[in-house]
Amino acid sequence: MIYSTTETIPGRDITEIVGVVTGSVVQAKHIGRDIMAGLKNIVGGEIRGYTEMLTDARDIAIQRLVASANEKGADAVVGIRFTTSAIMDGSSEILAFGTAVKLSNK
Repeated sequence: MIYSTTETIPGRDITEIVGVVTGSVVQAKHIGRDIMAGLKNIVGGEIRGYTEMLTDARDIAIQRLVASANEKGADAVVGIRFTTSAIMDGSSEILAFGTAVKLSNK
């Protein structure tokens, strides 16, 4: 599956728009990460535990987006965007969305 933040795929023509596809995951903070985050707020610097958590969440959201596109018979997903939102105290959602398309066979 080809997926891209661009609106086109170089060298390929979009022949059909299948529809909007999404993939999301809600991640909660781990108490150990919270303690380390509190310490980093004092001394400054990257909070690696949160960076890793959000990277993992983004990867899961992309996997779910691709699975949704596959279920619809798409060849690619274009115009992928990401958004986040707080669900409740201590957790957030990562949402990936884009347009599933069929491509020409050049």
